[in-house]
Amino acid sequence: MQKTTVFSHAKKAAICCESNLPKRFASLSAGENESSLRKPNVLATHAGMQWIPGGSYQMGGDNHQAMEDEYPKHTVKVYGFWMDKTEVTNAQFTRFVKATGYITTAEKKVDWEELKKQLPPGTPKLPDSELAPASLVFKATKTPVNLADYSQWWEWKQGANWRHPQGPGSSINGKDNYPVVQVSWQDAAAYCKWAGKRLPTEAEWEWAARGKLRNNIYPWGNEPVNAGKLKANIWQGQFPYHNTIQDGYYRLAPIASFQANGYGLYDMAGNVWEWCQDYYNAGYYKQTSANNPQGPLKSYDPEEPYAVKRVIRGGSFLCNDSYCSGFRVSRRMKSTEDSGMEHLGFRCVASANQ
Repeated sequence: MQKTTVFSHAKKAAICCESNLPKRFASLSAGENESSLRKPNVLATHAGMQWIPGGSYQMGGDNHQAMEDEYPKHTVKVYGFWMDKTEVTNAQFTRFVKATGYITTAEKKVDWEELKKQLPPGTPKLPDSELAPASLVFKATKTPVNLADYSQWWEWKQGANWRHPQGPGSSINGKDNYPVVQVSWQDAAAYCKWAGKRLPTEAEWEWAARGKLRNNIYPWGNEPVNAGKLKANIWQGQFPYHNTIQDGYYRLAPIASFQANGYGLYDMAGNVWEWCQDYYNAGYYKQTSANNPQGPLKSYDPEEPYAVKRVIRGGSFLCNDSYCSGFRVSRRMKSTEDSGMEHLGFRCVASANQ
């Protein structure tokens, strides 16, 4: 597997199936977040969306698996909003690209001047070969590996992008109803703006994922993910070298392949991680407002203090309960704004007056 200098500066103790690469391009604003408690009229732009009524809940860790940044558990009030029932699909993203000519982050050459701003001072410039358009692709190992070193199962592959999720030779042909992946936060924000929507705040996302349940671990309740009927597209077996594929999918699953939660939302656990609007700040829960919080004013990850990161939620097809319980509703993860990965997508929301 190819290892880059970027990997050497990104290794960290807190691990999951996701990865963090430093930022490459300036962010694109998705606009202001507005909200309301009233249920608005259903508009044409709300097709495929579900109304999520406002309310108050306890946001944060629910069990022994919770990480430090999931605490303190605190009361949050959110206003009602519309949310896509499913993750944005390849077909939907294709329409966006055809209408706008948009070029995604992974399809562009890395801008070294932007990249070095979020690397430790004095980091040597990467070779031109490593600045070519590329993205992160999952590569299973043949044997058990050190799970603290995610470069063991991620490959920085040239030619990998939303049209070619595993790199050259891969394709989304025949996969219109699969979630689009290899999209950065900037790409997701651009799509939302074009669609007249926005990305969810972290508080909105967790409220919606809980699906009317109170203080439960998962969108379906408290039953372990591997007990009873199949609940989500996750990694079953020993990560990252053996997947039993009990759920029928080695990688991505088509949208809505598993039962919806109490709000009628699909894949709020597993399949792909989902971008949120908020900057990621490890200590944000210690200072957050309880009334419709919009996220911290700036990003801070003590593990990579130079990188600007956004929150991602929901887990993916690579999450396994033995080491990465990303499908818990309170699980917080983060990634740099320009990161594109094979297991990272998004869904949109709309405020009541949008």
